[in-house]
Amino acid sequence: MSETPIMNSYRPVLYVLLAVILFFLWTDWQHWHAPVTHPVATTSALPAPPGQAATPAAPTTVLPAPTHAAAPVLPHAASLVVKTRVLTATLDTQGADITRLALHGYFAAKSHVQRPYALLKPAGHRVFVNENGLLGRVPLPNHTTLYATRYPGSRITADTKPVHVRFHWHKGPVRVVKTYTFTPSSYAVPIRYTVSNTGQKPIKVYLYNQFVHSPAPATHFLHSAPIYVGAAFYSPAHKYHKLPFPHMVKHPLHVTATGGWVAVSQHYFLGAAIPAATQSAIFYSSVLEGPRYIIGYKTAQPVVVAPGHTATLTTRLFLGPKKPSVLRKVAPGLDLTVDYGWLTVLAQPLYWVLAHIERVVGNWGVSIILLTVLIKVIFFPLSAASFKSMAKMRKLQPRMAALKERHGSDKTALQQAMMELYKTEKMNPLGGCLPMIVQIPVFIALYWVLLDSVALRDAPFVLWIHNLAAPDPYFVLPILMGISMLVQQMLNPAMMDPTQRKVMMVMPIIFTAFFLFFPAGLVLYWVTNNVLSILQQQWVMRRVDKT
Repeated sequence: MSETPIMNSYRPVLYVLLAVILFFLWTDWQHWHAPVTHPVATTSALPAPPGQAATPAAPTTVLPAPTHAAAPVLPHAASLVVKTRVLTATLDTQGADITRLALHGYFAAKSHVQRPYALLKPAGHRVFVNENGLLGRVPLPNHTTLYATRYPGSRITADTKPVHVRFHWHKGPVRVVKTYTFTPSSYAVPIRYTVSNTGQKPIKVYLYNQFVHSPAPATHFLHSAPIYVGAAFYSPAHKYHKLPFPHMVKHPLHVTATGGWVAVSQHYFLGAAIPAATQSAIFYSSVLEGPRYIIGYKTAQPVVVAPGHTATLTTRLFLGPKKPSVLRKVAPGLDLTVDYGWLTVLAQPLYWVLAHIERVVGNWGVSIILLTVLIKVIFFPLSAASFKSMAKMRKLQPRMAALKERHGSDKTALQQAMMELYKTEKMNPLGGCLPMIVQIPVFIALYWVLLDSVALRDAPFVLWIHNLAAPDPYFVLPILMGISMLVQQMLNPAMMDPTQRKVMMVMPIIFTAFFLFFPAGLVLYWVTNNVLSILQQQWVMRRVDKT
């Protein structure tokens, strides 16, 4: 069958729709078929100070009791719980580390009971723990050491003012006090080591702070978004870099930087270890048997504690949601972990507008609708031009059919006649497609905004939609989206090529199948956009029909 300019004019529409489908397939394929290598087991459990070999993990021993009567040594590890307005942390005397941390206001996924989301977990299918300690040529406490505390078994509340939780360790001439500071409404947790030297020789002390994470959890193809779960680091000199867990095997991290941070990024949440801004540190990664992936930092230069003196070493943790407004206040570059993909330059202002709308209306679903309306208003001239071109094309269909019947199989004559018709009517057959192509980057940018915004997690809209970051449980929005696409196609001029016509008719079914498992917030955007497009297209077509 010969092809006509009208057939060719619809090819860009097919290409645009195909590009959108390929985009979703490609992102999911990357998520599922990224090269994964089997890690080589290593026995190193502790980072080594610069110039020294790694320190192997040793069995914990009961340490001599310090002279401080207020902090008796326990015969075995014990726990204490600290609760603030935003989190609940469990700290163990084994290592004096935060072994469990739950976030208030964020609930565990797929749970019938609203349990706070567990960010740090020492066991289970998703292990995520923080370990920090001291290193040197003399015995110093690390994350395997048994500390003493005056709060064993306690539940401490930081509801109105910061609380300081102290752990004590003593061996030979070295005394260490490890202090956590919890602030009522902050996800940032400063840690301070106070090292006292009662001996006759100076000691050199290094600090390390690291995260240990199990492999990223597996989910079913197309049933979840291809969200990055892995390590990341940032420094003013090296900027922001991702370090996927499997890449640590062949490409371990070893970077010296001043300032910055290392982190493990999950879909909506983040754990970051942050050295002092002026502190030179070595960022590193390693892989343990299991596998377990480690990213952390250790100070590049030691703190020298002279005999009879005391020195302080500090670090910070961030353990919380990936909210850009919060992350920017904690450390430079930390907000880059909110991953909007390669269209960040468009996605960031879109999120800024969306967040400001939500502050006014108080509902993220309504905010998505209003943002969609705003985008349609901005692109109104382009959309109007597109619909005007389609409306004119629809009016010309009887004349084009007559030309096809007149010229039959004479392809050259038919094309010449078609081009003459376009010239006479002052029409561009591609006029209805180019405006659509221009809007595709905006849609993809908004796709990432709605996909990676923790504000939409557990955010209700109306009726049955209680979580805009999860799929519609009853598939109402995806079905409405498919119906709206079908209505749009009925308003467009029919294709003369039967094959292309069949492809276009099956598109709503394909998109509906895709969107069954997409976040409800994203589908809400698409439905709103389609409804507004239908109303706009009808308005333009009526105006064209009157001319």
